[in-house]
Amino acid sequence: MQQELKSEITKQHIVHEAFKLFYENGFKATSINDVMKAAKMTKGAFYHHYKSKEQLGLEVIELKIQKRVYNAMVLPLNGTGNAMEILENTFLNRIKSFPFYDKQQGCPMNNFINEIGNYEISYQLALKSIVEKWKKALVILIEKGKEQNAIKKEIPSEAVAVYLISAFEGIRGIRKLYDNDVILDQYISGLSVYLNQLKF
Repeated sequence: MQQELKSEITKQHIVHEAFKLFYENGFKATSINDVMKAAKMTKGAFYHHYKSKEQLGLEVIELKIQKRVYNAMVLPLNGTGNAMEILENTFLNRIKSFPFYDKQQGCPMNNFINEIGNYEISYQLALKSIVEKWKKALVILIEKGKEQNAIKKEIPSEAVAVYLISAFEGIRGIRKLYDNDVILDQYISGLSVYLNQLKF
């Protein structure tokens, strides 16, 4: 039991260091040696826990990226209250809350999608699963908003969900090109206009 716990802690440490390196330098540019150097462990320790860098990449997606998206963008959508307010709070407040480091690096999920989304079917499926869960939660919330007479009945829920996800992920990528938040402020202003058009 003690050995299993130690093994799990070691794996969590490797995943944590790998996530940071993948986020800052990209998946393809980061080697196993880079990860193990950051983790202060030997390459032998890596192969004790993982068969390949690809397997580690999947764990990073499942344990780090999926958790980040779920906690920040999916869980808030499940709240009680006015659906339109939940939608506004989730998207507008989240984009404002990112620290400078996150603004510089962009969205980890988006970075992975752009770099390795078509690289391996297992990555594709893992990343797609995150997007689909996010989309499903949004559709449920939008439908709830229609029932509450907070959102127009004729609004196509799935189309709005896909648009909101795409715009949010897009601005996270575009923001990396700038050294200030002007472009982010313009996005927030445009998003506010768009969300107002959904209101009943």
